[in-house]
Amino acid sequence: MEVKAITRYVRQSAFKVRAVTRDIQGLPAQKALNLLEFYPQKAARFVWKTLKSAIANAENNHSLNPDALMVKEATVGEGATIKRFRPRARGSASPIAKRTCHIRVIVEERAEEPVAKKKKKPAGSQKKPRRAKKAADGGQATEAKE
Repeated sequence: MEVKAITRYVRQSAFKVRAVTRDIQGLPAQKALNLLEFYPQKAARFVWKTLKSAIANAENNHSLNPDALMVKEATVGEGATIKRFRPRARGSASPIAKRTCHIRVIVEERAEEPVAKKKKKPAGSQKKPRRAKKAADGGQATEAKE
């Protein structure tokens, strides 16, 4: 079952937050929380709070085990841009764009991974051994590895 949490209007550009969310996708939720705690970026705090909220939603609303959760998806979308102006020389002004973003984290319960059986190759598909190649030093033959 998928459970999500969204943090909206975070006062940081989506570009900076995406760099953090890329690293936690596919990780177990508890491992991702531990990883985010030690990130030096400001964005890691916001992603950590969103992930913590998603885990709490899964635990309280859907009775899922927090240790069995993994981060299925962590995406960042652009939010509204706050537009400001800075006074410049000789009565002019230059625009300032204060960007915001929306962070969405989806966690799901890990399915038990089935043990994969090795596939047997058909009898005629085995590779033939290569011929021995002559080396450049003295013409001694060396065998190629299979």
